Amino acid sequence: MFELRLMCPERQVEPLSEALDALDALSVSVEDADAQTDAEQALFGEPGMPPPKGGWQRSRMLALFGNREQAQGALELLQVQDFFAGCEVLGIQNVPEQDWVRLTQSQFAPVNITPEFWIVPTWHEPPAQARIVIRLDPGLAFGTGTHPTTRMCLRWIARQASADQSALTRVLDYGCGSGILGIAAAKFGAPEVDAVDIDPAAVESTVLNAQANHVAIRSGLSEIAQGLYPTVLANILATPLKVLAPLLWSHLAPGGHLVLAGILERQTQELKDAYAPYCALHVADTEDGWILMTAAR
Repeated sequence: MFELRLMCPERQVEPLSEALDALDALSVSVEDADAQTDAEQALFGEPGMPPPKGGWQRSRMLALFGNREQAQGALELLQVQDFFAGCEVLGIQNVPEQDWVRLTQSQFAPVNITPEFWIVPTWHEPPAQARIVIRLDPGLAFGTGTHPTTRMCLRWIARQASADQSALTRVLDYGCGSGILGIAAAKFGAPEVDAVDIDPAAVESTVLNAQANHVAIRSGLSEIAQGLYPTVLANILATPLKVLAPLLWSHLAPGGHLVLAGILERQTQELKDAYAPYCALHVADTEDGWILMTAAR
């Protein structure tokens, strides 16, 4: 197989994607060309924010074809189109044949959160020392335990379960993704967990993952979050977390714990300022340039 690689501005992503699909590309993927730099952009659609964009300011597009001739032919047809203006050809390269399922699985090994708490894909056996295990495979929704923000939230849940089990009597996981945080809370004894997201695919993923882990949690779109919770978890991104400050605070019970993640170290003061009318946030954990911020009501 051969991969056609293009660089294009945001406005060209949609017409190029449609054209590549019409040219029988086996797959088309779009990446942020500025990922891992100061120019990196987050695409989201949280309440109060603009709707998700179709692409990044500078998008890298990767189209897979069965052979070089197809990739070259597609490129020649694209280059004469008006909508190709402003795009750049990065090249055509051979993609070696591989067992993609096995390759993907090899990238996801068991993840230890604490010595006794592990996230284990279904194709691995749990380690002997694992007392609490979440079975979770990578899917469409964020949250497999490999990202620092997820690990820090999971560590907080495990520590809180030991320090003050009353904090886990009712838990809200806002922006649940795969449902991993809500599932963890249930595994550590939370009798009532609401896991909500604006993405129906995330809700579906959470329901299936909860069933696979034999825990009962309620999952749905954001409106199912009702009343007060002794623990409110939100692992999203800094900008939507700032917008959501009044909403998240309104759900926190007196004496409850607010736990926020998806925040870079350089964004610490931004979050403190956004939540200052409601509480005093402090940094409770750090990992690889990311922080976990918490507050008590």
